[in-house]
Amino acid sequence: MTVQSAAPITVTDLTMAYGDFIVMQGLNFTINQGDIFVIMGGSGCGKSTLLKLMIGLKAPARGKIVYNGIDLWAQDREQKKQMMRGFGILYQSGALWSSMTLAENVALPLQLYTSLSREKIRDQVALKLSLAGLAGFEDFYPSEISGGMRKRAGLARAIALDPKILFFDEPSAGLDPVSSRRLDDLILQLRDSLNATVVIVTHELASIFAIGSNSVFLDPESRTMLATGNPHTLLAENSDPKIQTFLRRGETADLRMNTTTEKV
Repeated sequence: MTVQSAAPITVTDLTMAYGDFIVMQGLNFTINQGDIFVIMGGSGCGKSTLLKLMIGLKAPARGKIVYNGIDLWAQDREQKKQMMRGFGILYQSGALWSSMTLAENVALPLQLYTSLSREKIRDQVALKLSLAGLAGFEDFYPSEISGGMRKRAGLARAIALDPKILFFDEPSAGLDPVSSRRLDDLILQLRDSLNATVVIVTHELASIFAIGSNSVFLDPESRTMLATGNPHTLLAENSDPKIQTFLRRGETADLRMNTTTEKV
């Protein structure tokens, strides 16, 4: 099966469930080429579950996830695996093999899924680590570098096969604000250099507004989506109190900080 550039992505009438328990239903949204698409919402709304459905790890209870006209979950096992090889995935923990150097971690997908020579794999590994800002760290082990660097190493591995779609699960989790902003900048750079589309699960407002160009907002109470669109547009134009409360958390924190300072 020939798979074209795997974007845009269309999600239609999607229901997510664990057995008889409905997590989310009635999800409908489109992700366009070049989007940085944010999956957002309160705790327990199913953000990570939606990501699992989109990358082929969990089947939907109902509905379609279509990549450039091809329904992922309507394919047989081999066809689905072929489509999934076009995805680059960065898990929350980074998921690096601790017994392997950074170079060995990045080389692994190239060894498994390509017929490149050892020399060409070495060149590709050096390039991907350089793109992630880790040139010169090829022989370091994950335990020898900082948390932010481990995230970037995981990102280097995620782009090893030059994917057209990148999926990130809470990439800024555990990072300080400076490291988080550097990671946001790196995501933007890689989106542009790879001509890729990015789908990101995050609750970090700074990242949502800094890099998000499109989004879906999931609500755990109604168990459905409340809105889709650019986060800045949702903030300015959507009057739903749940969306406003979520997107204005920073203003509330600033107000509390100012009030506390005045009292002191």
